[in-house]
Amino acid sequence: MAKEYKILSPTAILGYGFPEESFMRGIAEHPDLIAVDAGSTDPGPYYLGAGKSFTDRTGVKGDLRYMLTQGIKNHIPIVIGTAGGSGARPHVEWCRKIIEEIAAEEKLSFRMGIVYADVDKEAVVQAIEEGQLIPLDDQPIPTAEQVRECPYVVAQMGPEPLHAMIEAGCEVILAGRCYDPVCFAARPIEEGYDRALATHMGKILECAAIAATPGSGSDCALGILKEDSFILQALSPERQFTAQSTAAHTLYEKSDPYHLPGPGGSLDLTNVSFTELGDGRVEVRGTQFVPTPKYAVKLEGSRCVGYRTCSIAGTRDPILIASIEKVAQQVKDRVTNLLLHDDMKGEVFFHIYGKNGVMGTLETVKDVNPHEICIVMEVLSDTQEHANTICSLTRSTFLHYGYEGRISTAGNLAFPFSPSDIPMGAAYEFCLYHLLEVDDPSALFSSEVVEIKN
Repeated sequence: MAKEYKILSPTAILGYGFPEESFMRGIAEHPDLIAVDAGSTDPGPYYLGAGKSFTDRTGVKGDLRYMLTQGIKNHIPIVIGTAGGSGARPHVEWCRKIIEEIAAEEKLSFRMGIVYADVDKEAVVQAIEEGQLIPLDDQPIPTAEQVRECPYVVAQMGPEPLHAMIEAGCEVILAGRCYDPVCFAARPIEEGYDRALATHMGKILECAAIAATPGSGSDCALGILKEDSFILQALSPERQFTAQSTAAHTLYEKSDPYHLPGPGGSLDLTNVSFTELGDGRVEVRGTQFVPTPKYAVKLEGSRCVGYRTCSIAGTRDPILIASIEKVAQQVKDRVTNLLLHDDMKGEVFFHIYGKNGVMGTLETVKDVNPHEICIVMEVLSDTQEHANTICSLTRSTFLHYGYEGRISTAGNLAFPFSPSDIPMGAAYEFCLYHLLEVDDPSALFSSEVVEIKN
C-alpha cells in the first residue's frame, strides 16, 4: 500500500462540466485515480423508467474527453459510476458509445471493464413471494405485476463487483448503478486502504467541490487518502474546504447524522474529527465501518403510471389569491363533473407557487399574502390524448371561472407561453426502492472486458 492515494473528482455529476484550469491542477498532482459519479435518483423516476439520461450528451462527452485523454495519456485509471444517470443497461450503453466515439476521435487505446447493474425481474418477484424484500421509508411491497411493469430494475452495487475489473487490468471501468461513493472507493479498498475512510472520502468527492466553500457542482476536488485519515483539497483558487463545509457535507442526504448505510454495512461517524490544515485543506479522521449481519443491496425500479400534460399560469388578482385553494378545488370539481359525460378519467393537481408550491401540505408558513402567484396545472391520465384534453378543459375552466368576489371577466390567468399546454409524455413512479439481502455481493451483477484499439 502506497503512503498516499490521490483521487481527482472532476465534477458532481458527469455532464455538469468543470473549469479546465481546475482539472489540470488536479492532473498536476499526479492522481492515482480519476473518478466520477454519473447519476442519481434525485431527478426522479422518469429517467430510469424511460431509459434516458438526465444529463446532456454534449456535456457528458465534453467531460469524458478531458478525463479519457488525460487519464490514458498519464496512465491514470478512470472509474465512472451510475453511467448514463440511472445505471440501467440502456444508460450504460449510451455512455459506452460516447467513450468509444472519443477513443476513436482521440486515437486512444485501453482496456475497459463494464459492470451491469440490471436485475432479472422474475428474481425480484421470487424474492417478494419468499418475503425477502425489505422496504425503505415505509415503502409498500410491490406486487408481482408492478415489478413486471418496470422497464428496468437495477441494484445499487458496492465495491466488490468492481474488484474483478481492477484485477483484470482495466484502465477504464464503466459501471451501472452504484452506491455513490463506490466509484471512488473501490480501487483504494482493493489496494488495502481502510474501507471506512475510502468510503467516507468517496461520499464527499462524489459531489466534487460542492463540499467546499463557496460550493460548486461544476468544479473539481482532490482527495488524498492516507492510512488513518484523508485530506480534501479544492482545485480552484476561488474555493477552499473548511471544517464546517466538510462536516456539513458529511451530513448531506442523511436522516441520521452519525450513520451512513450502504451495501454491506454502514459508516459510523460518531468519533469523526475535521481539522483545517491551512491553504483550504481539511483532514478527516475517525470514521469506522460497521458490517451488517447480512449483506444487502438496494433495488430501484420505476413503472409508468400514465401520461402527463401541464399548463403554467400566473395571477396577480388579490381576490383570487386570497381564496386560491378554494377556487382551485371548485375548478377541479367542475372539471370532474364535465368529464363524467365523456367517460374520461384523469387526476388533476394544482401546484401553487408563492404559497405552498414547494412543500405542499407540509408547508409550515400558513400566513402569507403574496402579491402574485404561479399556478402549475398538472393532469395525469391513461393516454397522452386524454391528458391533453383534460388539461385543456382544466385550463379553460380556470381561465374563465366565476369565483366569489370576481371583478374582471376578461380572464383570471396570464400564460407565459403559447401554446399554453405542454404534453410531457409518460409519467413514472418508483415502485422498487427496497433492500434485498444477498449471499454474494457480486452475484447480481454481470460484467465484460473489452479492448478499445485505435
